[in-house]
Amino acid sequence: MKIVVTGAKGFIGKNLCVMLRERGYQDIVEVDRETPKTVLSESLGSADFVYHLAGINRPKDEAEFQYGNADLTQFIVDELSRSSKRTPILLSSSIQADRDNAYGLSKRVAEQFVEQYGQQTQSPYFIYRFPNVFGKWCRPNYNSFVATFCHNILNGLDITINDPNAAVNLVYIDDICTSLMALLEGGSESGYKRITPEYPTTVGEVASLLRAFKNSRDNLVTEDVGTGLTRALYSTYLSYMTPEQFSYSIPSYGDERGVFSEMLKTKQAGQFSFFTAHPGITRGGHYHHSKNEKFLVLKGKALFKFEHIATGERYELYTDGNSPQIVETVPGWSHDITNIGDEEMIVMLWANEIFDREAPDTVAFPLS
Repeated sequence: MKIVVTGAKGFIGKNLCVMLRERGYQDIVEVDRETPKTVLSESLGSADFVYHLAGINRPKDEAEFQYGNADLTQFIVDELSRSSKRTPILLSSSIQADRDNAYGLSKRVAEQFVEQYGQQTQSPYFIYRFPNVFGKWCRPNYNSFVATFCHNILNGLDITINDPNAAVNLVYIDDICTSLMALLEGGSESGYKRITPEYPTTVGEVASLLRAFKNSRDNLVTEDVGTGLTRALYSTYLSYMTPEQFSYSIPSYGDERGVFSEMLKTKQAGQFSFFTAHPGITRGGHYHHSKNEKFLVLKGKALFKFEHIATGERYELYTDGNSPQIVETVPGWSHDITNIGDEEMIVMLWANEIFDREAPDTVAFPLS
């Protein structure tokens, strides 16, 4: 399948071309502003699908809207009409297409050209009026407030918010590319399409989340970054990091036993940390009423001892880094861990709640 992508160096085009190749599509003609019209014409004549993503939205002169949006679209559909292949075309439009401004009017004219092409040639056509699109590789200080906020907040620069309650609908670049690529499989009805999911939010909520991402390196508390809008915004925020920002330090507390460091805290699912212990050192000797901990010895040999604080029942078990095994603490059982090897022991630890110094739920109970 030969695929033509106009605007291939733009935000959406760049992401789409990468994902198309991941799916195994190799015959992709990437069209940008430097592509001669003769090359574009020749490519359109043999194309099996056209993603028309090119457009003008920030011109120096409003006359560029007509050339970059309407006229270019007309040229493309005229070339496709001459090929007699009934080539499917997708047009990247905008929610401003129904507004009375020069940009919106030029996009509406482009839509009309695509509709006419589809109706006259019986070719499949798809028109997407994108709302606010965000994701990796979108240029800051251009046409996405999300990109600008990510760049500025990450780098300690001010952002301007005129109305934090201003409503916005966002769509994520990965969802766009997934939807656009699905059209290649056929079976989609021609006409206007929408990306799902859309994320209704406010400018202030976006800024608040992005600031929380930045603060997480200091307070170690992560947002719920695994699903939905928060996941997509987090991924987008990270994409604006320079290589020098890829790492950060965390506090480490050491004494004669070894070191202890907290790595990551969650709001609803506890925290992760690790500690070390020198040979012969015992850590712990306490119990919890409610807290649960999971230990994983990454390096070294460990002896875990347990004692029921009410019945006196005792239990011991051995584990080492060569055989990964999770050891759990159980409420009402005192526990400790001893390094019984000849080298430093390194242990990963998860607790189901963030440690609260005011209510630690940790009661000393040394095991003999």
